[in-house]
Amino acid sequence: MKKLTTLILSISISFFLFAQEDVLDLPVDEDTKKIKFREVVDEQGTKDQLFNRCIYWLNHFYKDPTRITSIRDVPTGKIEGHHQFRIYYYEGDSIKRAAGMVKYTFVIDLKDQKYRYTIDELLLKSKTNVGVEKWMDKDDPAYDPRWDNYLRQIADYVNDWSTSLKEKMKPEPEKKEDDW
Repeated sequence: MKKLTTLILSISISFFLFAQEDVLDLPVDEDTKKIKFREVVDEQGTKDQLFNRCIYWLNHFYKDPTRITSIRDVPTGKIEGHHQFRIYYYEGDSIKRAAGMVKYTFVIDLKDQKYRYTIDELLLKSKTNVGVEKWMDKDDPAYDPRWDNYLRQIADYVNDWSTSLKEKMKPEPEKKEDDW
């Protein structure tokens, strides 16, 4: 009887979880009404040390970091770049298809003991470069349920991007000399 109760409870919880709508809360700038990811991170190091770590991260994260960065200003501690990534949809049960490229701008501002990153200007690359904020409007007559998945892919990409940045911005552990 205990196993049956556990089974019924598990099935009920699964149905409840599947029934809930997957709500994705993306950060929207109050002034521009555009999606804008921004975070200030406290990290040990001077502005110059953080700048060098950031350049190391750029070289690690991007295939061609010099091409994508438009500003690398050591005195002001500012790095700016433009990049793009592909989003996908699934046709049928499992055929993965390219849905397009999302272009974005990133800015990393560095100061002593902290840095701030901003990712914005997210656009679906096309002849007209449509802002991805359009995908948040479920009342749009052209609404497509795949838009929710595209927004999730954007959020996942930015999460991976920021996680990678934060990891590379940490100071390297001090090496102990082998004094024998």
